[in-house]
Amino acid sequence: MADDIAPRTASAYLDPSYWDERFGKEEHYEWFKDFSHFRHLLAPLLSPSISVLEVGCGNSRLGEELLREGVAGGITCVDLSPVAVQRMRDRLAEQGTEGVEVVVADMLDLPFERESFDLVIEKGTMDVLFVDSGDPWNPNPTTVDNVMKMLEGIHKVLKPEGIFVSITFGQPHFRRRFFEAPGFTWSVEWSTFGDGFHYFFYILKKGKRLLDSNGNQHTQPAAPSINMFHEELESEDYIFRTNVDEL
Repeated sequence: MADDIAPRTASAYLDPSYWDERFGKEEHYEWFKDFSHFRHLLAPLLSPSISVLEVGCGNSRLGEELLREGVAGGITCVDLSPVAVQRMRDRLAEQGTEGVEVVVADMLDLPFERESFDLVIEKGTMDVLFVDSGDPWNPNPTTVDNVMKMLEGIHKVLKPEGIFVSITFGQPHFRRRFFEAPGFTWSVEWSTFGDGFHYFFYILKKGKRLLDSNGNQHTQPAAPSINMFHEELESEDYIFRTNVDEL
């Protein structure tokens, strides 16, 4: 990660101006690994007819990867940064890529009608809301409110049997309190991927929540040992996680 891109503190990730400045310099960065690392988990959820929303696209190329996987029902990528959105639009135009719409939007106030998408994906976007959360077992009220706003918006724009995929550092004992809040009708499943430390891949299926659902089919994963490859130690994912853990 270039020194002129790295934030001085983790709280900078909450500053929209930080992202505008960063995206003005940075061509491409894949938070929490690129598509090839979790394709085996996401591909079974894809089909040519589905419509997809990516929340917090930044300068990721996930949208293009979904096109290559055959998704043809419409792919919409949103980001709060107009700089990121314009650069992505320019990149797609230069490539002659069609089928991906890029929109400036706030993940806390998604500008879409109810039941608009079959699949919603976020990759590291929700984690940003936790950078100043305080105690991870008892996040501060602002963090709780913002996370719930994000999830309520996603639940709203999902079709009745739509799927929400969340790719995150957040372990189940920290995330389930949000995912399983009253009012949400989705079931909650998760897997992990990654070599040195684990990323969590949550699949939330709207309309599939059981009244007695308490996740008994899952066991809490053991904390992964810190035995990372050299390139993982230098990645911003690791730095981001370390900064959040230290807050």
